[in-house]
Amino acid sequence: MLRIAMILGLIWPGAAFADTPVKKLVAQEQRVLQALSAGKREALFKHADTDVSYSREWLANNSVAQGDAEWRCLAEALYFEARGESVKGQFAVAEVIMNRVDHARYPNSVCGVIHQGTGRKYACQFTYTCDGHKEVISEPAAFKQVGRVANLMVQGASRPLTKGATHYHTRAVSPKWSRTFPRTTTIGVHHFYKQPTRVSSN
Repeated sequence: MLRIAMILGLIWPGAAFADTPVKKLVAQEQRVLQALSAGKREALFKHADTDVSYSREWLANNSVAQGDAEWRCLAEALYFEARGESVKGQFAVAEVIMNRVDHARYPNSVCGVIHQGTGRKYACQFTYTCDGHKEVISEPAAFKQVGRVANLMVQGASRPLTKGATHYHTRAVSPKWSRTFPRTTTIGVHHFYKQPTRVSSN
């Protein structure tokens, strides 16, 4: 949708769609794009159609990633939550975090999603942020790998693996919500779920 709006805005920057829903949508999308930094706009489209190959070899051919605070938050989350998983499993966990960023019920930044509830022991969204243990990155090679995953995801790589999942847990546990949320897939040691849509009634 963003790409369509951008194309429409470029082709017909002052075009008269009359006062149609399309015109309003294009205007809204253009406001969102203009609010982004030039670097983020470029990144948004750079990887939007990138075909990701979920192998260590393919990932290793991507540039060594270092980025902003959003990248760092995602890389750390992947390190502490999924460094022992396959590349596919790491991308799947990253998808959940990015899906939450886009979901109305969660903070609209990567760091906000990851640190939601941090400070209340075992009341956070990602256990490593509130388990009372100091986060120490002691496996540099593993961090370099998840850093590459994080880089691709914050730059807009597609998210086909988890079918819009907003939650996951390891097979070793069974949280209460897992009995009501629809499961979308299982990858490695994690089950993935999509938060049900609430239907309001009048």
